Amino acid sequence: MKRIIYISVVAGFLFSCNKLTEDPASVTVAGQFYKTPADALAAVSAAYSTLNSDPAGDFPIYGRNLNLLTCNGGDELVFSPSNTNPDVRALGTATYVPANDRIRKIWQQHYYGISRANVAIDNLAPMAIDTTLRERLVRESRFIRALLYFNLVRLFGDVPLILHDPTTVDVNSLKTGRTPKDSVYQQIIDDLTAAFNLPNSYSGADIGRATSGAAHALLAKVYVTRRDWPHALVELQKVITAGTFTNTTGGYGYNLFTSFKDAFQKATKNGVEHVFSVQFETNLGAKNSTQFISSGSFSSFNPAVYPGDIPADSTIFQLFDASDTRRGVTFFTTLVNTSTGQTINFGAPRWNKFIDYSVAPLTNQAQSGLNTPVIRYADVLLLYAETLNELNGGPTTDAYAAINKVRTRAGVANLTAALPQAAFRDSVFLERRKEFMLEGNRWFDLSRRGGSYLYEALKKFPAKTGAALKDTLYPIPQVEIDLAGLTQNAGW
Repeated sequence: MKRIIYISVVAGFLFSCNKLTEDPASVTVAGQFYKTPADALAAVSAAYSTLNSDPAGDFPIYGRNLNLLTCNGGDELVFSPSNTNPDVRALGTATYVPANDRIRKIWQQHYYGISRANVAIDNLAPMAIDTTLRERLVRESRFIRALLYFNLVRLFGDVPLILHDPTTVDVNSLKTGRTPKDSVYQQIIDDLTAAFNLPNSYSGADIGRATSGAAHALLAKVYVTRRDWPHALVELQKVITAGTFTNTTGGYGYNLFTSFKDAFQKATKNGVEHVFSVQFETNLGAKNSTQFISSGSFSSFNPAVYPGDIPADSTIFQLFDASDTRRGVTFFTTLVNTSTGQTINFGAPRWNKFIDYSVAPLTNQAQSGLNTPVIRYADVLLLYAETLNELNGGPTTDAYAAINKVRTRAGVANLTAALPQAAFRDSVFLERRKEFMLEGNRWFDLSRRGGSYLYEALKKFPAKTGAALKDTLYPIPQVEIDLAGLTQNAGW
C-alpha cells in the first residue's frame, strides 16, 4: 500500500535482480528474460492486467475500485449502508478523509500499472525482435501509462510523474515529489501521440488491445478536459466516421449499436461502438467482471433483502423520458425469477446496466464476463457536440447532428430549437449524464466544469450533505504524505 516506496521496491526487486548476488541458473533476471517476442508480449500483458485484476485480490481498477470514487463519490450512487467497509460508505456520503483505504488503494493500483508499463517501455526498446512488433508493444504500453496518468491527474491534481523502472532499492532515492499537472498532461499528450501509430484494429486473441482510434479518442478527451478546443476538434474529427458529419476524416468505422443494451452485453462486446474497453471473461477468476456495481442487485430475488448498491436518489431514474430506451437498460424495478416464473417487484429502481444476462442462473453474477467500456463512440459524439459549441460560441449544425445521433438511438426527440451556447452546453452534459451512468464519467464531467458544479450536484442528495468545495479533487493518501513527504491538496 506504500505506493512509490513499496511498489517501486517490489518492481526493482522483480526486474533488477541482476544487482543481487543470486545464482543466475536459479533466478530469471531482466537481462535473461527480455529476449523473445513471447517475453515482450508477457511484459505488456502484465501492464494490461493491472486494469482488470489486482495482485492482492482486491477489486481491480476497472472492475469496481475506480467507480467507488467516480460513481459512489459522485451523484449517481450511494453504497449500501450495510457495506462492511466504512471507507466505502464514507465515499458515498462525502465524509471521506485522506486516510480512506479506497482512495489509497486506487492511488496504489494506478502506480502499480504505471510501473508495469514503465518496465515494458524500458526493456522492450532495445530488444532484438521484429521491429514492427516491438514498436507496437511499446506504443500499447504508452497508451496504458497515459490512461492511468489521465485518471490520476483528474482525481488528485499534481501527482508524481515516474517514467522509468527504478534501478535502485534505496528508499530515499525513490521518493518523488508531486509534478505540476501541466507537466503530467504534457507527458500524457506525448504518450498518446506516440500511440497514434498503433494498428486500427486487431483480430483473434489480440482483439481488445489499444488501437490508433483509441489513442486519438483518449487524447480528444484530454484536450476537452483541458478546454483546448482547437486541438480537441482535430482529434475528434479523426475518430468520427468519415462522411457522418462535415469535415470528419475518421477511417475507423465506429458507430453506435442499434440497441443501447448491446453496448453492455457479453455477446456484443468489442463491437462497433467500443473504442476501448477493459477486457473481462467468464469463469476466469480475477478476470471475471464480478465487481461491477450492478451485480449486487442480483444477490437475491427477495426484495426484503437489501439488493446492493442503489441510485443516490429516485430523481436519477426520473431524468429519463418514458420513451427513452436507456432507462430500461440502466434500471430495473421488476424481475422475473426464471426458477419459479414469479415476477418480483423491487419497488424503487435498481441498477441494471452491467448485469450479465448470459449467465445462468441470473443471480450468479460472480461469473460475469462483461467488459468495462472506457470510451464508447457515444462519448466521442457528445464530446464533438460540446467542442463545436465551445469553439463557435454556440451550437453548429454538426453539433446538433452529433447529439441527436445519440438521442435518436435512445428513442427520444431530436433537439431542434436554436439554443444559446450555455443552454446547449447544459443539454450536452445532461445527455452525457443519462448516456454514461455507472461508466465513470459523471464525476469527471462535473469536476472539469469547474467552480462549484461538483459541490452543488452532491449537495442535492441527503446522503451527501457533507460535500464541500474541496471535493473537486480527492485528497492525497495520508500514507504518501507520511512516508513520501508529499504535500496535501487544498482544504484537506
